[in-house]
Amino acid sequence: MPDRMKIISAAKSHGGVQGVYSHASDACACDMTFAVFVPPQAGETPCPVVWYLSGLTCTHANVMDKGEYRRMAAELGLIVVCPDTSPRGADIPDEKDNWQFGSGAGFYVDATQEPYAKNYRMYSYITEELPALIAQEFPADMASQAIFGHSMGGHGALTIALKNPGRFKSCSAFAPIVQPGTAGWSRPAFEKYLGNDEASWRSHDTTSLVEDGHRFPELLVDQGTSDGFLNDGLRPWLLEAACAKAGIPLNLRMQEGYDHSYFFISTFMDDHLKWHAKRLSDPKAGA
Repeated sequence: MPDRMKIISAAKSHGGVQGVYSHASDACACDMTFAVFVPPQAGETPCPVVWYLSGLTCTHANVMDKGEYRRMAAELGLIVVCPDTSPRGADIPDEKDNWQFGSGAGFYVDATQEPYAKNYRMYSYITEELPALIAQEFPADMASQAIFGHSMGGHGALTIALKNPGRFKSCSAFAPIVQPGTAGWSRPAFEKYLGNDEASWRSHDTTSLVEDGHRFPELLVDQGTSDGFLNDGLRPWLLEAACAKAGIPLNLRMQEGYDHSYFFISTFMDDHLKWHAKRLSDPKAGA
C-alpha cells in the first residue's frame, strides 16, 4: 500500500472489514484520519459508496463505534466512508473551550478568513481529496455514491449534495442544521470562517441554496421531537418550507420522543441505508 495512506486498524465485521486509516492531507495541511467499512461483496465487484458526515465535537469514531451500520451495510453491499469532521493537530488554530468552533467543528466549509483558511478546508477535502483517495485505494464504484450525516454533518451532507447533484444518487440526514447562517450555535463559526459578508454564507446554507435555485431529486430527514437543539439550532420546518416552495420532495419524519444522540441515529440507521441502497441501484437516480 502506498505510503500516502497508513492503516491504523482493521477488523473483520459481518464478513467485511472495518478499517481506520490516516493520510497527509493537502487540502487541510495536516494528517487526517478516516474510517471505511468494506462489505464482503467487494471481494467480487466494486461496491457503491455511502458517505457519513459526523456532527459537532465528533470524529470518525463516533459513528463507527455507535452508529450500528455494519450489519446492514454488509447485507446491502455498501462501502461506508466516515471522515473526520475537522483538521486536527497542535498547530491547527482552535478555541479549545468552544465546542461549537475549531477542531471538531469545521462545518464542512472552506474557510476564507485567517488564521483558518490554511487548514479549515473541509468542503474541498470531502468533495475532492478524500474521494480521489477512496477511488484509488478501495474497491469502490464511484459512479454510485450517496451521502448522509448528523447535525453539523447533516448540514454538510445537504449542502454538498445540493451543490453536487450529479455526483450523488441520494442524500439524507439525521437532525441537520438546515439554516446555519441564522442558528445560534453555528452563526459565530460562520463569521470566523467566512467573514462578515453574509451573502457569502449562502453557498454553505441549505435553505439558502434551495432558495437560490439548487435542486436535488428528493431528501430524507429524521428528526427527534425531544431533541434539545430542535428549536434553536436545527429548525427542520425551515427546510420543509424551502423544499415545498422549490418543489423538492422531502420526507421529514418527526420521531416522537427521540433526542440528538446516537441512540436516535442507530435506531433509524437501517432505514437510511436501505433508502440509499434502493436509489444507488436505480440507474436513473441522481440524474
